[in-house]
Amino acid sequence: MMEAISPTYFVFLSLFIFCAGIAIIIIKRSAIFVLIGIELMLNAANLNLVYFSQYDPGMNGLMTSVFVVVLAAAEVAIALAILLNIFKHYKITDPDELTSLKN
Repeated sequence: MMEAISPTYFVFLSLFIFCAGIAIIIIKRSAIFVLIGIELMLNAANLNLVYFSQYDPGMNGLMTSVFVVVLAAAEVAIALAILLNIFKHYKITDPDELTSLKN
């Protein structure tokens, strides 16, 4: 029979993934890496939602995590479309170099 895994492990794993996402956003200079960092942060929150939903009889944590995954996919699709248009016009991917969207 399997032993139950302590919630502490899931919280620390989620904290590590969340901090890695923040570090990627702060350190990297590419918009693609910023999107990856945001996705890591959302996945860290989803990990907690899925684990702690076992204590919720209504399973609201699982429903919320599915909603977050769908929302993250839509966010990435829109952000990549914007990023491709910015690269097409300005030939840059560094968000710090983009000071205005005017010609």
